[in-house]
Amino acid sequence: MQPKAVWPAAQVVLRLPSGYHAVHEIKPNTTISLGKYGNFQCNFLIGRPYHYTYEILDQDSSSCSSGLRIVPSTELYSDIKDDEATTPADLEDEEQAGTDGKEARAQFEVLDQKGEVLLRTNRNIVDDARSQTMTMEEIEMLKAEGKGSGKDLIAKILDSHSALDQKTAFALAKYTLRKTKKYLRRFTVLPLDVPLLAKWIMTEKDASKTMELREETLALIGSWSNVHFMPPPVGEEHNVSGSIGQGRWLVVDETAGLLVAAAAERLGILHPQHQQETRPAVTQVDGAVSVESDGVIQSQPEVSERPQPRHSIRKPTFANSNTITVVHANAQPNLSLLRYFGFDAANPAPSHPLTRHLKTISWLQLLHPEADNACTEPENVAPEVVQTWKSGKRSNYYRKRRRWERTVAVVSDTQQGGFDGLVIASPMSTPTILHHLVPLLRGAAQVVVYSPSIEPLVELADFYSTQRRVAYLNDPPAPEAMPTEQFPVNPTLLLAPTIQTISCRPWQVLPGRTHPLMTGKGGAEGYVFIATRVLPAEGGVEARGISKKRKGKVEDMGREACESRSGKVMRVQDEEIMES
Repeated sequence: MQPKAVWPAAQVVLRLPSGYHAVHEIKPNTTISLGKYGNFQCNFLIGRPYHYTYEILDQDSSSCSSGLRIVPSTELYSDIKDDEATTPADLEDEEQAGTDGKEARAQFEVLDQKGEVLLRTNRNIVDDARSQTMTMEEIEMLKAEGKGSGKDLIAKILDSHSALDQKTAFALAKYTLRKTKKYLRRFTVLPLDVPLLAKWIMTEKDASKTMELREETLALIGSWSNVHFMPPPVGEEHNVSGSIGQGRWLVVDETAGLLVAAAAERLGILHPQHQQETRPAVTQVDGAVSVESDGVIQSQPEVSERPQPRHSIRKPTFANSNTITVVHANAQPNLSLLRYFGFDAANPAPSHPLTRHLKTISWLQLLHPEADNACTEPENVAPEVVQTWKSGKRSNYYRKRRRWERTVAVVSDTQQGGFDGLVIASPMSTPTILHHLVPLLRGAAQVVVYSPSIEPLVELADFYSTQRRVAYLNDPPAPEAMPTEQFPVNPTLLLAPTIQTISCRPWQVLPGRTHPLMTGKGGAEGYVFIATRVLPAEGGVEARGISKKRKGKVEDMGREACESRSGKVMRVQDEEIMES
């Protein structure tokens, strides 16, 4: 569950007036810089709810950072009006006083049947940079001298435009909005979730690291993979390993952990639970009070960081239900994006849900565990001898033993199979992955494969087509010979292969100006392969049906069957009498 308030060490998203997003970590006693919009202290946001909009006020002479003001909702939505595309008749009379009909038609070309003006056009307006009499040097001086959130500066810029009265209503609104996005010093605090993280990476970061995985494609993958929370069984702590139907999913993730984060969010194990969530908002810290007057948050003294609890020596055991098993090709999995949700794969915190519900296993450990050094049991030394060692040597010994026990437990649980689904996003050969992982799924499990391009998925769908399945059943190769060139996978294990895609394109929806936005970032379309795991029937399969026959023939056949049956009974009775 996402936190309701901003707490230290949390990752937050700051939505700027320009439409861009900035991701920052909340560290007490530090300053967040937003470039041309200004800077402020992190302490102003700690303990306050999300989805608030703040204005950055100018800094005082006694403070090194700016203050914040909470913008009320009445002020946020005061500029939103139900504008109409028509021009009022009285405004037309005022503007066209002393002009003839030709001049009126030169400025107002859209007329109705009565000759009244419906829409004003900008055909005769020539855009000229000299229309703005205020120079950039003057604007910079006003930004340095002005106070408030930039509204006064925007008003002066509009007043200094010499051709502002010639603009149409649409052009004026567009010009005002452009200056507001540039000079208005506001931001909105949003919680960081997986869709927002995917959007931020896709639009403002290197999208190739996540295979250009879009937020709508993530939703499609999560829907078809059927990842959902399942209540743990009674007495889960007494089970040695997971069992079928307890919410266990296999994931092959080469998107830096974005796919794992999406699955964990659906399972409800992504966000850590903060102890401060049950407490009211803190306004007094170390004897200092944060004063808020008329919605303005005044400067407050530094907040001392609370000591973090020490990690326990022994790692917690893994959960048996609602788990994610990540299969990776390297020595360590690449789950760097999970740090935005407070999880470090190299040093996981015991309080984070992913510590007990996330398992990692390499391909070498899964296919050939005897060849991996991590699966080799270290030397077992008697406890009496271990107690005589130095603390450093003793800690190293116990650390190796715990790592080996953890690795062996994950390998044993994975090889047992019975997983509820398989999700793949990897540039590796998909048929090779499915050849080893599909047998680990239970019946009716969903298999979802993501690819930026459609060609690999078309080839994969051909491997599981009906023609391949019929050819495989007519002349099945030996199990030890699989995979072959003709059958890189077993086509009888997956049913109903389908390829889907989804695209969500933003539109501008305004009266008379509805069209898709032309400034979107391109990239791969993204396609998803979907199939269902089936269990082939053992032995031969015979198809039987009831043929339609005439009523007379059916009655004759029934009479003959009764006579033959009575004859057999009489012969059996005669044989028994003769034997006696």
